[in-house]
Amino acid sequence: METEMAKAMSGQIPVKPSMDGLAEGVRDAGKGKGPAPVHLWNPPLSGDIDIRIDRDGQWTHEGGAFRREALVRLFSTILKREGDAYFLVTPVEKWRIVVEDVPFVAVDVEADGEGKAQVLRFETNVGEVVNAGPEHPVRMVGEVPYVMVRAGLEARVDRKSFYRMVEMGEERVEGFGVWSGGVFFPLMEV
Repeated sequence: METEMAKAMSGQIPVKPSMDGLAEGVRDAGKGKGPAPVHLWNPPLSGDIDIRIDRDGQWTHEGGAFRREALVRLFSTILKREGDAYFLVTPVEKWRIVVEDVPFVAVDVEADGEGKAQVLRFETNVGEVVNAGPEHPVRMVGEVPYVMVRAGLEARVDRKSFYRMVEMGEERVEGFGVWSGGVFFPLMEV
């Protein structure tokens, strides 16, 4: 018997926030109220599902790209990380998926304020917005910046957004970096 999640991906049932079989939290997430409370959901592993998120944030199922942006956005709200593994989780199902790097890409950054009072606001490829700071730190892996989106789920900052961050940066003892939310995030050593 196919699961509701598998039926939705194959297009056998319409995907809408009130999809049967999904909990109220997923419906709320689908209505733009934010991610579902996946940290509260711990069903047993249902298995592996052939969903992949590539380095550029492109979602594929059985090798084919997701055609419906709304489906990607909905599934991104039920994404959970445990250790190095990623899962799509509902209160009753838990499907392991493959994530090549991190699940999101920060496709835009804007700054409000200046210096220590500056706040960097990142928007991801799935429309989620986060303000960098203590709860959403920016980190560098080599020359690649990442920002924490939520609960162990990060976004790789795209090149144009990184260049904007460099334009906003300053040199300090810790290195060259940017302020956001009262925290200085080094981008490169001096």
